[in-house]
Amino acid sequence: MNQELDQLLEKLKNEIEGIQPDDEKGQALLRELSADIRDLLERAEAKQSMLQRFQAYMDHFEITHPELTAALSSLSNILSNAGI
Repeated sequence: MNQELDQLLEKLKNEIEGIQPDDEKGQALLRELSADIRDLLERAEAKQSMLQRFQAYMDHFEITHPELTAALSSLSNILSNAGI
């Protein structure tokens, strides 16, 4: 995810924390929304961590295993383009 989206998700998360709906449906919807935002933020962190590990693998195997490095690079690009 890009930085702008991460910032927006954080802003939404903070906004939701300050809302106390009076009805049960509103409370349930906010809980669901909160969970969805938390999932998106966690995925962004996991994606960044995974891409960093892929880069470390590519750096290490670049000379000794160029085909593995090329495959990892392609996978990294596909995941990034897919927004994963």
